[in-house]
Amino acid sequence: MLFGLFKESAAPAAPSLGYSAISLAGSCITIGLTAWLTQVSQASWLIAPFGASCVLAFGLPESPLAQPRSIIGGHVIATLVGLLMLALCGNSWWSEALAVGMALFAMQQTRTVHAPAGANPLVVMTLQPDWGFLLTPVLSGTCMIVAVAWAINNLRSRGSYPRYWR
Repeated sequence: MLFGLFKESAAPAAPSLGYSAISLAGSCITIGLTAWLTQVSQASWLIAPFGASCVLAFGLPESPLAQPRSIIGGHVIATLVGLLMLALCGNSWWSEALAVGMALFAMQQTRTVHAPAGANPLVVMTLQPDWGFLLTPVLSGTCMIVAVAWAINNLRSRGSYPRYWR
């Protein structure tokens, strides 16, 4: 073998086209609904990390990171940490770094680790929103992700999502 370039891949097999098509539909429906609700309600329902949450919720719905506890709890906790750090320490390079680290710590301790939520403290530091940001877009948007994930994933395979709530 030429430097191991032609070895069989250890990466998992690609899912079926049907599975990927359903993942595509779930992501489009979720982001479309949150974007539309933002437009019609004049309240934000959408932040960039929700795109990554859709990758987990529809692409890897069996993952612990894709369960409702992690999607909702992880985003809420990480955002709360970001808001607290912003209020107590302001926006600086070190408070951003500490906020992300503290968010991970808090998610680990509450068993709500959700990788996309790790970006929320940085979103908070950048936007500098008020405390209402926890409700919209964070809580409302994550509930939308979970609701659509429940519907789409259970259409794909009845009773498959979520694996657990608590």
